[in-house]
Amino acid sequence: MEDIIVKYYEEPKLKNPVLVEGLPGVGNVGKLAAEHLADKLKAKKFASIFSKHFPPQILIGEDGVVRLVSNDLYYHKSKTGQDLIILSGDYQGTSQEGQYDLSYEVLDILEKYGGKTVYTLGGWSVGKIVTEPRVLGAATSPEFVEKLKAAGVEFSKDEPAGGIVGAAGLLLGLGQIRDMDAACLMGETSGYFSDPRSAQTVLAALGKLLDVEIDFTELEEHAKEIDDLTSKLNEMKPVVEPSGDELKYIG
Repeated sequence: MEDIIVKYYEEPKLKNPVLVEGLPGVGNVGKLAAEHLADKLKAKKFASIFSKHFPPQILIGEDGVVRLVSNDLYYHKSKTGQDLIILSGDYQGTSQEGQYDLSYEVLDILEKYGGKTVYTLGGWSVGKIVTEPRVLGAATSPEFVEKLKAAGVEFSKDEPAGGIVGAAGLLLGLGQIRDMDAACLMGETSGYFSDPRSAQTVLAALGKLLDVEIDFTELEEHAKEIDDLTSKLNEMKPVVEPSGDELKYIG
């Protein structure tokens, strides 16, 4: 088996597509956001990435049918703005080499379809419950930084501490050396559980940047469920916050 296999189900014709990445990470913010975006835009899956760099695992569906773990690519053809390629999946690479190889492969696919812009989505762990999460940003050029600021994204030289790891960071770094415009949108999150409120905040900023309207009803309902759960937990025992020297990073 090759290290990476890309299986195409369709070869769509896309116009200057923008890549939006959201893979599992801190608070599952990026994955929640990317999957919600794909669902609400009715994006169509056109390719899957299989790799030795993923865990040796299959997943079992409710019908008993199995599938090999993967990263999946979806496309959305826009009538008014740029087309989108949305990347989500089951896992990130399990090694440093794997992370680089998979990110490089994704950028190859983006270039194949003529794309030159990347947005990665993820969570920035603050180690406590956040009721009104901010969206922090990082970008590959001063011009792109200003564009993100206009959409309400915040920048700080002290945040995120520790840098950006995984696909959310590598797609920026590898995209930069390919002269791509790339940015990461990081939603504040406790990191304790999947955080739909942070995902919604990140998607709201992305919607402004892409001029896309997104229905947040399901994320809001999910966030309410998490609020109810955390309220019950707080009644049972106090939340122990991590010490200030713990590493905080995007994933």
